[in-house]
Order: sequence, then structure tokens, then C-alpha cells
Amino acid sequence: MNAMSLARLGAVVGLVLALPAAAAEVTGATVVATVNGTAITLAHMQVLRDQLPEQYRQLPDDILFNGILEQLIQQTALAMTMEGRLTPRDELALENSRRAYLAAQALTGAADGAAGPEKVAALYAERIATMEPEREYNASHILVATEEEAKALKAEIDAGADFAALAREHSKDGAAQNGGELGWFGPGMMVQPFEDAVVALATGQVSDPVQTQFGWHLIRLNETRMAALPTLEEMTEELTAELHDKAVEAHIAATTAAAAVVRTTEGIDPAILRDQNLVSD
Repeated sequence: MNAMSLARLGAVVGLVLALPAAAAEVTGATVVATVNGTAITLAHMQVLRDQLPEQYRQLPDDILFNGILEQLIQQTALAMTMEGRLTPRDELALENSRRAYLAAQALTGAADGAAGPEKVAALYAERIATMEPEREYNASHILVATEEEAKALKAEIDAGADFAALAREHSKDGAAQNGGELGWFGPGMMVQPFEDAVVALATGQVSDPVQTQFGWHLIRLNETRMAALPTLEEMTEELTAELHDKAVEAHIAATTAAAAVVRTTEGIDPAILRDQNLVSD
């Protein structure tokens, strides 16, 4: 091999040696920090991230990554200071925490699949078949402080005065600027005396003075209509929650019934739980 070939070979070898080593595969087992030899992995970080409230999970990736890592480092260091120092109360608290976590996971599993689209749609069809549309009301009112004021205004209205003009001039609430118009409302949306008065009115009729905790009202019923029944989309969240609750309740009942439970509380005064000497610190 001549000198030029040797020079070229040396250049190639130098170039290869200068290239960065292939990056190691990053997995959940990848260690991101150690604390006194105890490893913290990406899997630890991801589990903690998944337990955070949604608003924290929306943080920029770098801020969230560094924040989670710092928290795990601090927790690990602090936890190590408790080695050999746990009291019986600490141990029992850890047992309860583990029990609660496992129970929650069991219930999550029971709820999974309990509210698929087909089941929600079937429950909606069942529910909607028994629903009747509710009547909605569109009314206006004039609100004043005393019965005497209300009676005087009612006399003016009966004599032909314009309801909306009187509302703008005399009413004491925010609807005054709109001539007293309150818009549409359904059963239960107004205080009881007000609602009872509205229901008793014919369209276009003005009530006698009605007292509520807000003052004295003159109420005019403008219009009524039958409310549309809720759509599947509008009820999906409610029905999903109902199906989840039923699945969870059924799983709790079935699991508890299948367990060999022996209660030995006979003769124990429930007030004993107030006694802090039950657990040694």
C-alpha cells in the first residue's frame, strides 16, 4: 500500500471515529436520575404525569418533564430519610393507601366498557320514551319595593298604560331596560310564588301583585311553548355517568357478596375510634 492509500485510509478511519455513537433506545426502563443509587425511570415519570390534573398536563413538555423529574428526585430523597423510622401508624396508613388504590383500579376496570355508544343509545331510547315535553314560559315583569306601588302600577296597566314603558320607568331589576322581559324559562327556574303566578296566567294577561323575597312583581305572560325533548348528544354525558355508576355498584355488590366476610364487631362501642391509643406512634 502506497503512502497516498495509507493517507486516505487514515482519513476514513478518522472520520468514522469522529461520528457520534448511535443513541441508545429510550424506553420506560430508561434511567433519568438516581438518588443514592435508587433509579428513577421514564416509566416512573409517565405514571406520575398521568396522575396529574388536566391543567398541569397541558404545560409545555420541557416544563412538565423537568417539574416531574424534580418532584420524583425530592420525593425519593425525602422517602429515604424515613427508612427505619416508620411508626405503626405510618405502616397502617400505607396499607390503607394501597388498598384504596387497588380498589379504585378494580372499579375503573368495572366501568370500562359499561357505557359504549350502543349502550348509551339504548338507554337514551328507553329514557326518551317515558319523557313528556315540559311547557316553557316567556314572561315580563315589573319589580317594585311595596305592594302599594305594585297596585298603583296595575291600575295604570288596566287603564291602558304600556307595560314595557312602565317597566323601564319603575322596575328595580336588570330586566327594566328591556321592558321587563325575562325571556324563556321552564319549571323550577323561578321562585315558587312567581312560577305559580305565571302558570295561572293566560297569554297576554297581567297578574295582580305577587310577593317574593325580591319584592313585589306584576307579571305579564307573553307566550308559552312546549320545550323540545333533549337530544342524544345532550344526554350522552349524563347517561354515560349513570351507566358507569350502575356498573360500579353492581361490581361492588357482586365482589363483596362473593367474599368470605366475617364481622366481629359485636360488643365494640363505635366511639372507640376516638381513642388515639389504639395505634402506637
